[in-house]
This record gives sequence, structure tokens and C-alpha cells, in this order.
Amino acid sequence: MQLQPKKVGMTCSAVRVTALAAAVGITAAGLAACAGTPGIPPASAAHLQPSASSTAPSSGSARSGASTPSGSPTQSGMPAVNVASVPRRVKATGAALADANTMRLLWSRQLNAERPIGSITKVMTALIVIEAGGLNRPIRIPRAVLRYVAKYQGESAGLHPGDVVTPRELLYALLLQSGCDAAYVLASTYGPGIPAFLAKMNATALKLGMTHTHFTSPDGLPYPTEYSTYSTPADLLTLGIAAMKLPLFRAIVGQPFYHLAKKRGVHHAYWWDNTNDLITSYRGADGIKTGYTDAAKHCLLFEAVRHGTTLIGVVLGSPATGPDTAALAATRLLNWGFGLKPAAATGTASS
Repeated sequence: MQLQPKKVGMTCSAVRVTALAAAVGITAAGLAACAGTPGIPPASAAHLQPSASSTAPSSGSARSGASTPSGSPTQSGMPAVNVASVPRRVKATGAALADANTMRLLWSRQLNAERPIGSITKVMTALIVIEAGGLNRPIRIPRAVLRYVAKYQGESAGLHPGDVVTPRELLYALLLQSGCDAAYVLASTYGPGIPAFLAKMNATALKLGMTHTHFTSPDGLPYPTEYSTYSTPADLLTLGIAAMKLPLFRAIVGQPFYHLAKKRGVHHAYWWDNTNDLITSYRGADGIKTGYTDAAKHCLLFEAVRHGTTLIGVVLGSPATGPDTAALAATRLLNWGFGLKPAAATGTASS
């Protein structure tokens, strides 16, 4: 299926800026304007100069959007950085990196282009479940979960029908092992039913200001089409910031694995590894979620903290040359971002 791109403009959206700010509690008064004329940085935001690759037309898998090489809002009084370079050798089709503390967008490629996102979808599923509560109630795994995973050839956390587990335990299976079986059970329980849960996912996306996002599955599996569940780098930054504000979510996605010991007569033993390679390979990495389908290719929503600076980013559509291609792209983005110097030490930000 080939999707036709539609233009959404070359500047930051006021709605998106407000949504990003709202996700971390920044008031409208604290927002700075998007960058304007190239070479003239705004007073409170670093101006970005894109590389040639960051302004390339979107691929056929992208629904909309052009690259958005612009400054981003920042809190008044927060130190600025000098963005005088661009990250190199990042092959993702869509990407973005921001300072989560100041809400400054440091760099982006096809910021508002809609693309399939694979299992990054499960971040929204987890957010809805955690906010709904009732995380310690018992849930019996239905036999239907086996048919669901087999039908769509989804990633499985190996849940055994008949086992009784809690939503809290299923969140580890969902976010670490990326279990589509866990997504199915959680959505069926918290909808109740898949259609009702999908309605909650899409309503929450709109509430967060994610106006270029739509969900047709609770796990990112490609049904009814490869492109029916989609989002953008900008919207996924909003989602990631909102999810990482939840202590339980943050605690789960920062773990390299989770072991659920066998409880006789209740459930089997389970061991779920984190599919996010950054957690064990990148110093300071504390999340967030991987994604992959044939159409989405390798995707990663990620965050890392060093020396009091929190960077959050996303890469979508990394070439399928190996399972670590998204993590490699994220590593290059993070290294570049953490290497930026304070503006006071290097002069004003330049294009």
C-alpha cells in the first residue's frame, strides 16, 4: 500500500508546541516561538540548521509532512545550548531529539510525517492501563491469546492460557519483551474489549495533542493494513514525555529484564528481557520502547540522562540492516546531543 504525502508546512505547529509543553507541565507563558528566519536565532531557542538528508522528501511510507528544521520552545531561565552542527550518519527516515528538561527541540527530520511505528504503540497501551489503575487485580490469560498472536505473527511474551497474573506483571511483558499477547490481554480487560480500548487510545492521543496519530491495534501489529496505525516524531516525543512522568512506567522501561517466579497453582515462571539495547549498552539510558514491522522498519523511542540533562528522542524507519540499527541511530543522536556546548561558552546559536 502506497500512501500519498500531504504537506503540513515547514514550521512548528502551535498545537504541537502546546502539547509538548503540557506533557511536562510548562505553561503557555513559558513557551518560546518557533525559529524564524534562517541565521537569526530567537532569544530563547537554539536555531537548527538541518543536514541535506534531513530535508529530503518523505518516502512512500510516510503519510504527510516535511522536515521541520526549527527552534523549539524552552523554559525561561533555562540555559541554552549552541546548535552549530547536525548529527551524522543517522539513516532513520523520521527522527527527532529534544531536551526533555527545557523542551528545546535540538534536531529533527520529517518531524510531522505520519509513519507506521510498530510496537512503540505499546507505550500508549501502558499509559492508559497505568492511569486506569487496578494494577493488582487478577487476570486469567484466555486461550484466545494464542490464536491472536498466531494470526498476526506477533511477538509473544509466552503467556500460558489459564495462568493468573496481574496487570502490573503484564506491563513488564508488554514493555520489556514487547509481548503482543500481553497487549491483547490488557486491552481486552481495560476496554473492556479491543474496540473500546482502541477508542480510549485514540481519545488519549487527541487529549495529548497528538493530532497526527491513529491506532488500530493495541500493539502496533499491521492490521487492517501496514499503515493504519501511525504517528510522527513530534507526536511520539509528546507520548514519551507523558509516559515517562509515570513512576511505574519509568521503572519498568529502565530495567534490562524481569523475572516472575513460578507460583504453584497460579502461574508459570516467566523471564522477560528488554528489547531496547540501549538499556545495557548506553550509559544513562532509561527507556523507552522499540518497534518493528516490515513497513515501519526499525523504530525506537528513547531517553537518556547525563549530568542533569535529559534527552528524549525517536528514530523511525531505520533501514532493516540488523536488529540494532535503531539503537545505533539513537546512540549517534544522543552522543551528538550530549556533546552540545552551552551557548554562554560558545557564543550565540548559529545556523
